[in-house]
Amino acid sequence: MSSFIPADPAEVAAAVAEAAAARTPLSITGLASKAALGRPVKNACRLDLSRLAGVTFHEPEELILSALAGTPIEIIEALLAGDAQELPFEPMSFAALYGTGHGTLGGAIMTNLSGPRRIKAGAARDFVLGIKAVSGRGEAFKAGGRVVKNVTGYDLSRGLAGSFGTLAVATEITLKVLPRAETSATLILENLNPARAVEALCAAMGAPVDVSGAAHLPPYAAKTQGFATAITALRLEGFAASVTERLERLETMLEPFATAGRLDAPASHALWRAIRDVAPLAKPRDKIIWKISVAPTAGPKLASAIGSAHDIEAMFDWSGGLVWIALDPCADAAAGLIRQAIVQCGGGHATLVRAPAEIRAEVPVFEPQPAALAALSRRLKAAFDPYGILEPCRMWTEF
Repeated sequence: MSSFIPADPAEVAAAVAEAAAARTPLSITGLASKAALGRPVKNACRLDLSRLAGVTFHEPEELILSALAGTPIEIIEALLAGDAQELPFEPMSFAALYGTGHGTLGGAIMTNLSGPRRIKAGAARDFVLGIKAVSGRGEAFKAGGRVVKNVTGYDLSRGLAGSFGTLAVATEITLKVLPRAETSATLILENLNPARAVEALCAAMGAPVDVSGAAHLPPYAAKTQGFATAITALRLEGFAASVTERLERLETMLEPFATAGRLDAPASHALWRAIRDVAPLAKPRDKIIWKISVAPTAGPKLASAIGSAHDIEAMFDWSGGLVWIALDPCADAAAGLIRQAIVQCGGGHATLVRAPAEIRAEVPVFEPQPAALAALSRRLKAAFDPYGILEPCRMWTEF
C-alpha cells in the first residue's frame, strides 16, 4: 500500500486533490491506533497525518486549545496538566484493546471518543469549537472558531465529530478545555449483581453529589483490577473538602445497597483509567468486543439476554447505559442476537469494536441506519466526498 505523508495542511489538500483526480481511495491515519475500528478499507492509499503534529494555540485563561490533527493525545494532556486543565470528555485509549499507542487528537474527535465522564461533562463533540479540514475534492475549509457562541445554522465543526474521516480530513481542531479537579475519590460497593448495581448507580446519579463516573464491574472484570468480588464504583471530583463531604452523603444514601469502601485519588485514577480503556475485558485478545448503548436500566437485562446464548463477560459504564461485552469468536460475532436484544430492551445501538478483519467485512460494524437517516448520510457523503475516496465503506457498505 502506498502512502501520502503530508507535513502541513497545504500538503494534505494537495494529496487529497491528487487522490480525487485519480479516484484513489484513501485510508486516513495518524498513529494507526484505531486502524482496526470500523470496517476494513481495501485497496486504499494511506494518508498518514503523523507529521501534522503540534499545538498551534493555547490560551489557559480562556480555556481554549488548538492543535494539528496528528498531535498525540499524551502531548496535549501533558500540556494541559501543566496548567491544571484537562480534556473533559476523557477520551479512551485503544492501547489495551488493540495493543497500539494512545492515538491523536484528530482520531479522538473524528471517532467522537468519550470516556466515563461523559455522563457529567458530555461527549467529545460537545467541546469542539472549530475545525479546519479538507473535503474529498481536495478543498480546504474551516468551520467554527475560538469562541463558544459562533454558530449559526448547522454546526459543521461538531457534525464532523464521529464521521470517522468519511466526510473530510481534519487538519486542525480547536477545543474548549476545563480546569482539572483538585482531587478525586471513588466510593466502592461490593458484591452487587448487575441489576442491583444499576439501581445504586441511578440513585447516585439522581442525588445532588455531582457524580462524574458511575460503573459496575462484575466478578471477572473486577478481579482483573485486584478486587475479590464484583464492584460498583462512583467517582467524585473537585476540591478536597467538597469531595469528602459529598462522599459522606453518598455513602449514607447508599447504605441500603451495601457497605461502602473508598479509593483515594491515586487508586481512583488508576481504576477509572482502566474502565475508560476497557482494560478489564481486553484479554485474551481473541475475544470479540462489542460496545452497546441502551437506557441505563436496560443494561443488565441486555447483558442477561446475550449471556443466555453465549458465554460472555460484561462491564457497565455510564450508570449502566454503556455495556461492554466480550465473547468467544464466532462467525457472525453474535450480531443478530445482540441487535435483537437491543430492540427487546427498548432500543439503542451497538458497535463491533474488536473482531478479525474478515468478520468486520461481513458483519455490520455500526448500527444499521433507518432509511431516512441513511438517505441523509448519502447526501452528506455526496456533498463532501463526491468521488467516494475518503475511507470508503469504513462505516457502511454502501458509502
